[in-house]
Amino acid sequence: MDILFLRDFRLEMIIGLYEWERKAPQPVLIDLEIGLYDHKAGHTDRVADTIDYGRVAERIRESVASREFRLVETLGEHIAEIVRGEFGAPWVRVAVRKLAILRGVKELGIVVERGSRI
Repeated sequence: MDILFLRDFRLEMIIGLYEWERKAPQPVLIDLEIGLYDHKAGHTDRVADTIDYGRVAERIRESVASREFRLVETLGEHIAEIVRGEFGAPWVRVAVRKLAILRGVKELGIVVERGSRI
């Protein structure tokens, strides 16, 4: 399996449990790994033979712009569903990181992995 990845994909969004977190958009960093079973694109050099990471990033931005999330778990699951359901990825790993939310904690987050990795 090949893995297409996007690292430190930055989103600005409303996310959080606490009222003070929900007053203004905050930065969230996403690390996204997308499994690709078909190695065809490596031979053809055609984006049509793979998952277009530009379209994935655009779709995620579009989706989170119209929503608010309370939990990083919910955001991670939402992104995993988009990548698997809309782009047909057999496997995805999504790491969601919120920055400097708690005193003395640089980042907090979750890793969501869905599908089978062969």
